[in-house]
Amino acid sequence: MKDWSIVYKTSILSRAEIVRSILQDRGLEAIIMNKKDSTIHISHGLIEVLVPNDHLLKALKIVNDELSFE
Repeated sequence: MKDWSIVYKTSILSRAEIVRSILQDRGLEAIIMNKKDSTIHISHGLIEVLVPNDHLLKALKIVNDELSFE
């Protein structure tokens, strides 16, 4: 995944899916990388949303300016 960059990290899968969906709706390629350990019941690790490096600035602007989960 060397040509991809992280634009969002969370411990909540549904939030990562929302971010990915919004980025894809805007015409950006986005994937989810789940680094949580599903073998233990304690939440450990993060879920990352990644985009190709050439879409990084546009994706970061969308995430920072248009998304809020609070």
